[in-house]
Amino acid sequence: MTSVAINPKVLQWALIRSGDPSALKRKFARLEDWLAGNASPSLRQLEDFARASRVPVGFLFLNEPPEENLPIPDLRTFQGRGVAIPSPDLLDTVYLCQRRQAWYQEYAQENGEEPRNFIGSLTVRSAPEKAASQIENVLGFGVSSRKQCPTWSDALRLFIQRAEDAGILVMVSGVVGSNNTRKLDPQEFRGFALADKLAPLVFINGADTKAAQMFTLAHELAHLWLGESAVSNAGLAVPAGQAVEVWCNRVAAELLVPLVELRKQVTGAGQALSMLDALARVFKVSTLVILRRLMDAECISRGQFQIKYDAEVERLRKLQRPGGGNFYLTQAARLSRRFARAVVTSTLEGQTLYRDAFQMLGIKKEQTFRTLGAELEVVG
Repeated sequence: MTSVAINPKVLQWALIRSGDPSALKRKFARLEDWLAGNASPSLRQLEDFARASRVPVGFLFLNEPPEENLPIPDLRTFQGRGVAIPSPDLLDTVYLCQRRQAWYQEYAQENGEEPRNFIGSLTVRSAPEKAASQIENVLGFGVSSRKQCPTWSDALRLFIQRAEDAGILVMVSGVVGSNNTRKLDPQEFRGFALADKLAPLVFINGADTKAAQMFTLAHELAHLWLGESAVSNAGLAVPAGQAVEVWCNRVAAELLVPLVELRKQVTGAGQALSMLDALARVFKVSTLVILRRLMDAECISRGQFQIKYDAEVERLRKLQRPGGGNFYLTQAARLSRRFARAVVTSTLEGQTLYRDAFQMLGIKKEQTFRTLGAELEVVG
């Protein structure tokens, strides 16, 4: 069997990039020898390694490891530090959404869609209260709308629908594309925004909890109103130096839990902490967001907030089931209903090849395409 000469440094890069070096070392018995330069893999072995490590096989023939950075600003943090290496799952998800966005840009132009003028209409100097009010006015999604939703899933579904009605492509998935074996990790990222006036796009990590997804969507919408693309954690613990993330968090918090409404709900001094779960159900957000807003409203002290916040993080960690799952496990939700309808319609009108449509939609059979079209009420 003919061996292939490769640079062990490139193999080492692929090993680290995979995110699970131990699994690869178990799968490939001679991997340690390849890394040490004592042996070389065959072409078949190298192709198998490329698939297992989720690296394009051509990369493994390079003389030096490539520098592979996210194509949009990376505002993620972990324990106060920037996250240096994006996983293949995150990279492939961003690339996939960029391809879908590019297609929709062209589609929107050809069909005379008007630019979404709210994109880039604010700056970080805009008051968060004013920004939240603008977003609420465009979407028509306020506290009264959420109070009528019996569950977090219903509230999230309505939130997404209102965003899509405003012209924003909202994609919710807990996996890469349609590959259910490649699950996304909420601890790596919770969402990202791709700003564009014709095809603004928000991706939400569907493996996260429902309440967390609500905050992520609100946070990423704030990025769109700034006109800035970014990958972020969309969490409450953001270093003070991250001015954009701090602003987006404040806007998201005010949009979901306006202080005026919160103060109406809190009955009596000293009762705030005992109402934590009830308030979370009213506003359809996590108890962590409620805690932060209670501190903002001066219903609890900073010291009370920190003690309770740490305890609540631990409680939620024990309660959360692995994987989280999507709230709406259909291809339409993964794709954005607005995007999926456009692709199906364009294909049926002969403007897009079925081959290209299948690739963008992540499907392989015409029957699946027809079923999706029927679900979207495009195919009768």
